[in-house]
Amino acid sequence: MKRPYADTALAAYVSKRTLQLRPKSQIEIAGEAGFVNANVLSMIKSGTTKLPLDRVLALANALECDPKRLFLLAFQQRGNETEKTAIADIFGTVVTRNEVIWLEELRDASGRIDPSLTSRSRTALRGIFSK
Repeated sequence: MKRPYADTALAAYVSKRTLQLRPKSQIEIAGEAGFVNANVLSMIKSGTTKLPLDRVLALANALECDPKRLFLLAFQQRGNETEKTAIADIFGTVVTRNEVIWLEELRDASGRIDPSLTSRSRTALRGIFSK
């Protein structure tokens, strides 16, 4: 069976989220997302099919995840650089809910002084994520 999207970040992310949501079943997640055929979720996870953009919000709700992040992952599956550039030009950097929380904490911690990213602060930040 051909799996053109098997190595995409979206396939890995959906697989991970379905595992994290156990005991919620794939059939329940697919139903909540409005997929008539419950196998669609398995096909997305295996990379057999890509996630239709019009299903992103419903699947994000079913997966209990940020719809912006899921949209970006679904959009990356398309691989069209012109479209990616257009999205970036129109919307700028799309920020997820978690990134907004980090940004608010950074602003609060800095006293809202708009600090520049120094090599020291970059090293400290990367240390949090073991990078």
